[in-house]
Amino acid sequence: MQGVNVARWGLSVIAGLSAALIAFGVIYVQGDLGGVMRFLRARGDLRDIIASGAGAAEVAAAKAQALAVAQSFAVPDVAVRLVPLELLIGLMVGAFVWWLFGRRVGRALGGNERPDVQERMVYRLAHRKGGRFTLADLSASSPLTPAQAQAVTRHMVQTGRLLNDGDGIYRLIQQHQAQNRRSL
Repeated sequence: MQGVNVARWGLSVIAGLSAALIAFGVIYVQGDLGGVMRFLRARGDLRDIIASGAGAAEVAAAKAQALAVAQSFAVPDVAVRLVPLELLIGLMVGAFVWWLFGRRVGRALGGNERPDVQERMVYRLAHRKGGRFTLADLSASSPLTPAQAQAVTRHMVQTGRLLNDGDGIYRLIQQHQAQNRRSL
């Protein structure tokens, strides 16, 4: 559980900071991606002029052109003034990721995962194993705990989708095997 919390914190912080940085960038350029591309072309032209060994006047003119393009769409003062809003956006995204990650982990650890998801895990394992498997196989090759594996196989035996051949070996019933092969 300790590793899950570290991953949950890390993912939430990374997502929140990334969202804040993206919000800052969008506000900085007023959402004008075309302006960014024009600036990148002007900067590329400037590099080409410098690489060609052009005179100081040509280089200065290219720098002035790149600066004029940048100033036509960038608003750094507004972006800096709106840092609290950008951080709030990042905080909301981080909190959403925290909630979403925790909800998923809580369902998996609490055994509240949807039964159809667990049954699909059983079907996939059974198909990989040629239609026959054991609980040990299921626990080893899926995220299901031994208790979850036992519960889902018991339910599938009761509903007629699996047969218990004894000695802990389970086998798919042929009609379900054909139907589920199409859905997988």
